[in-house]
Amino acid sequence: MDQVWQETAYRPQAVEKDIYRLWERHDLFRSAVDWEKRPFCIVMPPPNVTGRLHMGHAMEDVMQDGLIRWHRKKGYAVLWQPGVDHAGIATQAVVERRLLDEGLTREALGREKFLEKVWEWKDEYQAAIVGQLRRLGASPDWSRLRFTMDDEYSRVVRKVFVQLYREGLIYQGDYIVNWCPRCGTAVSDLEVSYEEEEGTLYRVRYPLVDESGQPRKEGPYIEVATTRPETILGDTAVAVHPEDPRYRDWVGKKVWVPVAGRAVPVIADEAVEMDFGTGAVKVTPFHDATDFAIGERHGLEKLQVIDEEGKMTDAAGPLKGLDRDEARKEMVRLLEEDGYLVKAEPYRHSVGHCSRCDAVIEPLVSRQWFVRTKPLAEKALRAVEEGQTVIHPERFTSVYRHWLENIRDWCISRQIWWGHRLPVWTCQDCGEVLVEEEDPEKCPKCGGSRLEQSPDVLDTWFSSALWPFATLGWPEDTDEMKFYYPTSVLVTGYDILFFWVARMMMMGIHFTGNVPFRTVYLHGLVRDSQGQKMSKSRGNTIDPMDLVESMGADALRWSLVVGIGPGSDVRVEPERLEGARNFINKIWNAARFSVPHLQGAPDGLPAKARLTLLDRWILHRLWETTRDVEELLGKFELGEALRILQIFFWEDFCDWYLEGIKPRLYGEDGESKGVAQAVLLHAWERILNLLHPWVPFITEYIWQQLPSREMPLMASPWPHRWGLEDEEALRRFQRVQEGLKAVRALRAELGLAPGLEIEIWAKGAQEGFLEDLRPYLFLARVRELKSVEGAIQVPVATAVAAGTQIFLPLEGLLDVEKERQRLQKRYDEVKAHFERITRRLQDREYREKAPVEVVLRDTQRQQELEATLKSLEERIRHLQP
Repeated sequence: MDQVWQETAYRPQAVEKDIYRLWERHDLFRSAVDWEKRPFCIVMPPPNVTGRLHMGHAMEDVMQDGLIRWHRKKGYAVLWQPGVDHAGIATQAVVERRLLDEGLTREALGREKFLEKVWEWKDEYQAAIVGQLRRLGASPDWSRLRFTMDDEYSRVVRKVFVQLYREGLIYQGDYIVNWCPRCGTAVSDLEVSYEEEEGTLYRVRYPLVDESGQPRKEGPYIEVATTRPETILGDTAVAVHPEDPRYRDWVGKKVWVPVAGRAVPVIADEAVEMDFGTGAVKVTPFHDATDFAIGERHGLEKLQVIDEEGKMTDAAGPLKGLDRDEARKEMVRLLEEDGYLVKAEPYRHSVGHCSRCDAVIEPLVSRQWFVRTKPLAEKALRAVEEGQTVIHPERFTSVYRHWLENIRDWCISRQIWWGHRLPVWTCQDCGEVLVEEEDPEKCPKCGGSRLEQSPDVLDTWFSSALWPFATLGWPEDTDEMKFYYPTSVLVTGYDILFFWVARMMMMGIHFTGNVPFRTVYLHGLVRDSQGQKMSKSRGNTIDPMDLVESMGADALRWSLVVGIGPGSDVRVEPERLEGARNFINKIWNAARFSVPHLQGAPDGLPAKARLTLLDRWILHRLWETTRDVEELLGKFELGEALRILQIFFWEDFCDWYLEGIKPRLYGEDGESKGVAQAVLLHAWERILNLLHPWVPFITEYIWQQLPSREMPLMASPWPHRWGLEDEEALRRFQRVQEGLKAVRALRAELGLAPGLEIEIWAKGAQEGFLEDLRPYLFLARVRELKSVEGAIQVPVATAVAAGTQIFLPLEGLLDVEKERQRLQKRYDEVKAHFERITRRLQDREYREKAPVEVVLRDTQRQQELEATLKSLEERIRHLQP
């Protein structure tokens, strides 16, 4: 690696693998219960074994790793629990696609052979995921790697299912679910993606039925609107709002269902929106969630007219056997033919698609297994409201509350093969249903041995909901469970606050009596440069490993966190990535300059009396930055912590301190050089510790180049926050900075050559200012500083800094008359702008009618222009012959 150190551009590919092996040789990832220390535990949201990690995973894992590394340094007993999720439907879908490429289907293979194929896939992609996490620099305890279908975890899943069943919190029933005709299973709400599509809204007449039970051809009619005319054949009522005066006389009467040829009641229900459409809606309980609820309240019949394959059933009459898309066209033709279709108009609406195969979801009633969630949700909500678990950012607490207050029972059964098979058996002799933790051998009711296990598997989110305590050894009373539970922080996306976080809260509290985590930190989504969510269908995904390969893990890590607010989305833009890479290179080059000067550096910091003002200032700024970073990290303001750390390193440390000590490092004064070396070494030690949790590879490499490094940086303690405060040095050097910046600004405005040395004069300086300023004049290419009194009789450029007038004599530097003309032109432009704003503000009608914020903005701008005019007047005056 010594050769790498000679290169001017940081080459991460030559460093990162060796550094990761160094950490592993020292066994630094391993966790250990230590009752003398405070615990800090994060359970890694287990990535799905569907494929490789995406940018969202990368951001999430970097945030977790940063918090874990920070707490390791602070002396906590740390556990970052790693694992991967079996991801039932998603993994089955990708394996089926692979089989199709080979000319095979799961049905042809059979369940056992198919599952063998899925396990092969799991082994392949679990290894790939672990490899990717290692390349990112993730530091979990790999010895504890878990899988949501390993033997131990499966036993926990069975125990939880059986216990909930025996407590009456799991039941089997007929309920409306999201059904995917292509996958052939119920899917969770999360697995439904809604897309805005151009469709058609059909307005259809339902005529009143006469005393003989036949439709009145001449009317009157109730008109309803639908985007799914094929479901009219499953209508069992028409509903109106009970307070809608238009339909008060219709409630209790019957109307004729077009094409179906039968009468249904008109009912009143508050679920109907009076202001939507005609205020009357068709009710199809078997094929719509809202209609199902209405049907339950009114005891309506449920007619299935679309089956599990998306085809029309026998109950669909003339449409029987048609695909649902073909049935829609035929139904429209029949409605038009019979005179029931009023009109069809373009209509843009949201359509649910299966996120796995993109098929349009079919809501239908199915016999499924459900969790009775209300009693679980009440405890999960109370835990957050009482502060047992805190959600960051706080604004998502109201979202959490809304979901739990409006929760529905949770459908947990899936009609697929990959997943935790339901521990449910049916006796083929007597029909007895058995729910057991262990496979039963005979029926307890009739003694028969012909027991058939349910072919269904559990929703992936059911097993994932057990993750925090199942990975710590529950139901056994393990040391890990006693020490690390409740876990410290959960880091996850706001998009799964309900689907995963809330369910972990419900399960954790119910089975352990305690919340699963003290803090929930919600990050945003990773989007492309246009603000679009990344997805394979859009073709805008970025493989994080490609970025690791091209720019290094540290640059990617930094780009995914710096400046990002909690819960805010991040756009992966070229400028952001390039900025992160530039920052890493800045660290590299600053270290390459510094390290050769640190050989032979004295141990420890010198006494304060031996320090220069610049030394004292950088030590204070190090203390201040350490304090601010620690406070921000403690409040989970990760992006802001990294932002101020970057500003400190780039501006304070590199631009001011490194530049300011160069004469001492290259000089002949041994004592002054030794002091500078000692402060520089101390600064690097602290800076590397502050940066390490977020850019671990480059900081560890640089640490190894510092003198006398016996332990890895990863094992080095977090810098303390006391002992270096020096408000006096901060105040005095800020005056120096102000003076030098003023001189630099004058040079830039006058267009002076960067290497040209100048003379400056100062008038009215505060006590001690010029003495503090003199040692650092070289930073503005100033060869001489004179203190002057009285009137200035020669052309000068002027500035004010730290209460001091600064003059730059112009003789021999530039054409004074041209400079005076330039300033006069600028003065005239500013004055014209000032007068325009002044006239506007003096206009009474404008002040009364314009928005308050606009008037305030103009007033502020007027004051700024007035100050600029005064400055320009003063500068022009000093250029007069």
